[in-house]
Amino acid sequence: MKKVEKAKTAPIKKTMTTKTSIYDIKINSLEGKSIDLSKFIGNHILFVNVASECGFTNQYKDLQKLSDTYKNLTIIGVPCNQFGGQESGDSSQIKTFCERNYGVNFLLTEKIEVKGNKQHPLYEWLTKKEFNGKKSSTVKWNFQKYLINKDGDLVDYFYSITKPFSSKIIKHL
Repeated sequence: MKKVEKAKTAPIKKTMTTKTSIYDIKINSLEGKSIDLSKFIGNHILFVNVASECGFTNQYKDLQKLSDTYKNLTIIGVPCNQFGGQESGDSSQIKTFCERNYGVNFLLTEKIEVKGNKQHPLYEWLTKKEFNGKKSSTVKWNFQKYLINKDGDLVDYFYSITKPFSSKIIKHL
């Protein structure tokens, strides 16, 4: 009996971008419950990597005010401890800190990594043109902001020094 060899196939080369939907990404809330990002279709989303012990932490106050002011905007805070170890608390400590000190009631996710080898898929999408279809970026520090439009497309990103009520952000709402 003659052996049949399997045909060898060449690896598939990526020749174009593979834009994916932000709404398909899985992430948990600070309380450990799955967040369905598709429930925000029709709203703008502002993702902000946050930290409790940062020089920009006072932006929590304006982020909450922005959330209260623009009903077509969903703010999602994403705790991260990758910049100066400035978010060392556990979920309970983060939640208590944000509520007690800044009256935060907008959505906070689980603590994740926003860069490096263990980068969460959310931040892979936000920072890589091949996924978001618009542009690539790197997260430089806490309180960097990524704005998504009501159709789920990346609008732009804004470094930490850009305040929540900056015209750079507001003009898109």
